[in-house]
Amino acid sequence: MASDSNMDREMILADFQACTGIDNIAEAITLLELNNWDLVAAINGVIPQENGIFQSEATAPVPSAPPSSASASASSSPPSSSSPAFCPVQPSRHIVERQSRMLSFRVEYRQRSTEVVLEDASTVGDIKSILETELQVPVSKMQLKGWKSGDVSDSTVLQSLHLPKNNSLYVLTPDIAPSASTSQSSAQQGLSSQNYLLVISHREAQRDYSLHFPASKTIQEVKRNISDLTNIPVRHQQWDGWPASASDDSVCFLLSLLVFFFFYPVTIVHLNGVYWIICIDIFLHLPSVPENSENEGDALLHFTAEFSRRYGDCHPVFYIGSLEAASQEAFYGKARDRKLLAIYLHNDESVLSNVFCSQMMCADSIVSYLSQNFITWAWDVTKEANKARLLTMCTRHFGSVVAQTIRTYKTDQFPLLLIVMGKRTSNEVLNVIQGNTTVDELMMRLMGAMEIFTAQQQEDIKDEDEREAREMVKREQDEAYRLSLEADRKKREAQEREEAEQVRQERIRKEQEEEREAIRLSLEQALPPEPKEEGGEPISKLRIRTPSGKFLERQFLGSCKLQVLFDFVASKGYPSDEFKLLTTFPRRNITQIDPAWSLVEAKLFPQETLFLEAKE
Repeated sequence: MASDSNMDREMILADFQACTGIDNIAEAITLLELNNWDLVAAINGVIPQENGIFQSEATAPVPSAPPSSASASASSSPPSSSSPAFCPVQPSRHIVERQSRMLSFRVEYRQRSTEVVLEDASTVGDIKSILETELQVPVSKMQLKGWKSGDVSDSTVLQSLHLPKNNSLYVLTPDIAPSASTSQSSAQQGLSSQNYLLVISHREAQRDYSLHFPASKTIQEVKRNISDLTNIPVRHQQWDGWPASASDDSVCFLLSLLVFFFFYPVTIVHLNGVYWIICIDIFLHLPSVPENSENEGDALLHFTAEFSRRYGDCHPVFYIGSLEAASQEAFYGKARDRKLLAIYLHNDESVLSNVFCSQMMCADSIVSYLSQNFITWAWDVTKEANKARLLTMCTRHFGSVVAQTIRTYKTDQFPLLLIVMGKRTSNEVLNVIQGNTTVDELMMRLMGAMEIFTAQQQEDIKDEDEREAREMVKREQDEAYRLSLEADRKKREAQEREEAEQVRQERIRKEQEEEREAIRLSLEQALPPEPKEEGGEPISKLRIRTPSGKFLERQFLGSCKLQVLFDFVASKGYPSDEFKLLTTFPRRNITQIDPAWSLVEAKLFPQETLFLEAKE
């Protein structure tokens, strides 16, 4: 009966989760217990009755609407718990039929994010077909990544993957190069978040102006600021040198785009007969490591703060600590807990650094992948002192080959992302990713390194498990041996104690025997001689039966004291403190009589038979 009850509850729990979409088992059980495992009451508590979803037993069930077809758009969202349920209730049995669940997928592709919602009865290929329409990417060139169970085929049914309600995936298209418009859009997004310093030199007045402008500042607003400084009205200003397509409404970052893509951060503007030199410092305030920082942890804190200020908080979690500590964290824990080490090397003087940081290192898919699978450590090599310091650290931890490899890269090849894997005897650099890459290529190379690491990790886990098993067997054997030795020791000690006690008891016994023998001999020597019948004095003949059945016979003078009788008996080995002397009839305890009495007074005259009995 208990087994049937458990089976019923498992069915109720499964039906409740299928209807309500609640994936958390603990939460589902709590809601069912609040309703005494009444399935209809629990579902109506989560999804109100007025929505027309469930009915009580008193009303006829309303047929459920079929689930809507899969849809996908950048603005679509997964159905909420208040949307129509997909499992009608039979009023007579309170059983909800199991129906398909609706799953939500947030899919990232380069700079786009697309929401896909469809039933779990659909396949992976159905998701790709929807993405093909949304992203304009052929299914044959599309790689859909991010599945918890690893790579899956297009024919895989989603229900078989046991997915949660909300999921995150990303698309890779290694065979499709980013378009020019995509690159320009990425660069514009990166530059539009910057602040620019315009250093304007008014040669006629022999004066320089340093003006900070946000990316959203228009050329018209720049002219107004110049007017405020020079008292030259905007309507009287004549400018030369702006890009041909620029107008007063153009924002500053359009100009910086022109400068950026030609890698020349200076332009000359002619204003009212005066040439104005405008230096657009698009690399100002980049994250850096202080040159005089003695503590690597403090330097990394500064780097992280600068990185966040410039590019936002969506970036990899940089390890705060020394390179040695990061290596220990990544390589020297349990095999199951080990990770790859990603070393990001930044250089402010490289024109690739800005785009790589904003478009690659801050991409959601890259951030998520690095956070899950890597320990990410960063360093700035803009200053020669910091670069020399890095080379020294790399030589110490990874060997001179890695340091020499870093030396061979030129400034315009930075930033670099080194992927390092820890091995049993040494550390190996699996990959060096340069700054001139795309998000797809970066993700592919990270995944390639992860595949190599995973294969090595599985071997390490197997070796570690076998080693731990051997060590466990050895520990168990050692413990059994220790317990055996302990038992033998205790047994030996107990035996030694027993033998010592026997020796002690034997010694005490001998001492007591010797003492009794000495007393007996002294009593025997102190006894008066046995009187002769011819002496004429009254004589008492006493016959004493011992506990062993033997008889002691002796003659005493009638006037002899009882003490002499007691001494005689004691001299034969029966002291009065251990034995009592009794008459046969009437039964009397002679040892209780005053020992100063004579035998006549004790009525042991002229003869008497006595017997000895041990005292209790």
